[in-house]
Amino acid sequence: MKKIMRLILGKSLREGQSLFWEKLIRESRVEWNKALGRAREGPKILVATSTGKEGMAGPVESLLTAALTLRGANVHVLLCDRFLPACSIAQCTRVADFHEFGMKGSGGRQCQKCLKKGNALYEPLGVPIHYYSQLVSPTEIQQAEDSAKAVSTEQIPGYRWNGMAVGEHALAGALRFYAKGGLEGEPFAAQVLQRYFKAALLTAFALRNLLCNIHFDCAVFHHGIYIPQGIIGEMARREHVRVVNWVRAYRNRCFIFSHNDTYHHTMMTEPTNRWGDILWTPQVENQLLGYLKSRWQGTRDWVSFHENPQFDLQKISDEIGVDFSKPTVGMLTNVIWDAQLHYPANAFPGMIEWVMQTISYFSKRQDVQLLIRVHPAELTGIIPSRQLIVDEIKRAFPRLPQNVFIIPPESRVSTYAAMLQCDAVIIYGTKTGVELTSMGVPVIVAGEAWIRNKGITFDASSPEEYFHCLNRLPLRKRMKEPQIERARKYAYHFFFRRMIPLEFFESTESRNAYKITLRSMEELKPGMSSGLDIICDGILKGTDFIYPAERQNDKNGY
Repeated sequence: MKKIMRLILGKSLREGQSLFWEKLIRESRVEWNKALGRAREGPKILVATSTGKEGMAGPVESLLTAALTLRGANVHVLLCDRFLPACSIAQCTRVADFHEFGMKGSGGRQCQKCLKKGNALYEPLGVPIHYYSQLVSPTEIQQAEDSAKAVSTEQIPGYRWNGMAVGEHALAGALRFYAKGGLEGEPFAAQVLQRYFKAALLTAFALRNLLCNIHFDCAVFHHGIYIPQGIIGEMARREHVRVVNWVRAYRNRCFIFSHNDTYHHTMMTEPTNRWGDILWTPQVENQLLGYLKSRWQGTRDWVSFHENPQFDLQKISDEIGVDFSKPTVGMLTNVIWDAQLHYPANAFPGMIEWVMQTISYFSKRQDVQLLIRVHPAELTGIIPSRQLIVDEIKRAFPRLPQNVFIIPPESRVSTYAAMLQCDAVIIYGTKTGVELTSMGVPVIVAGEAWIRNKGITFDASSPEEYFHCLNRLPLRKRMKEPQIERARKYAYHFFFRRMIPLEFFESTESRNAYKITLRSMEELKPGMSSGLDIICDGILKGTDFIYPAERQNDKNGY
């Protein structure tokens, strides 16, 4: 019943938001037309939304279109008009016939709704809209079709076109479609991967042709990976167009923006001088610690994965079987299929291999317990995983070693309560490492976690380095005070400075959407919102996407 209600509410929300700009522009038509006129000679910005039905992208990118126009930018929009045979909107749970999708790709009512929603969002704004079908010639369509047939499924992941990792993004798109970390055993997986590969090539052709005809100063779009967003970024960088990617952040009404690449990459390589010299005061520290405590129940976040989490250690011990009086090492997994990109710093080829080798290692270390917390988003995420790490572990270890314990994704056990009892915690890519180090818990990083490269964690870039770190366990001590302060400075930077508030958005019952609460176009003008000013300046001028929260009163609780 709850799922049905979310779908109904999400549908009514999308319909309401489609009419939003039409109403707002009508109320300020004369002033808006003047802004459009002034913007014709301004810097050209491509808002490459592509998928109009994306519940998170549309509201934000249409608002940015309006705000940038008011700042004199000549904004263009890119939309797919039922052209791409596969995209990030397509999911196996929404496809009735895998064979038909593998043979024909996306289409039908789903694509029609997507295009209708995109047009309803952007047409009232009066900005130029480019459609994929208008950008690709019949010859190029045939070339993409021939390549998709000629390149084997084994070759696709490593396939590069004009130096761009087209195959990697195609594979990431297919894995997202199936919500799995691999395609083995999936019906029509080869055909589905070919659909994403063809879509990747068509996207590359469309963007190449668009960018050759119009020189854009910057391309702005959601996420920066999958299809078509990953290819848009690849082609824009190739054509020397600045790229800005963004995602919804954890905190309510906050977003993360990054230059040049997806935040999955840029957050790991961000220079430490961006945050290492933050003026650290008791007020700033209390602001951080108060928020971190709220994370235990998600009261100040967009999304909470569990209601009424269990904090009682005795009940946790009884449920899981772990004995916290003995040395215990925590282990936090990720959703297997999420953001399957290449990270050269990873100690292992993938998360599954990391999990299996770690369990095998601890099976020989009876002096230490291993407590594995499976990410709750496997079941409660926007796209529930169809490949569960618990099932993978059972296949590899029919009988779990006596000193290894698992908190399954459906468990109400508080991740924070359990991990704080551990001597150290091992992570692959979870952001929880940012929080745990702020609490003094030593963290070992084996994957692409954002806490890597900050001088805070033990970072392993090879199996040898990783197992050398494990050999030092248990540490039997917390992090030192200077290191904890450094961790807290980064956590503050991460949660309060990189997560930029946009007060124009509000949570809804639908987890993959939110609504705009803007009352007039006046609110989007320069000087009205410090968060929006920082974002627009970053897009127009290339300045850092850093919100100086330590200098703000934070009156609105952002």
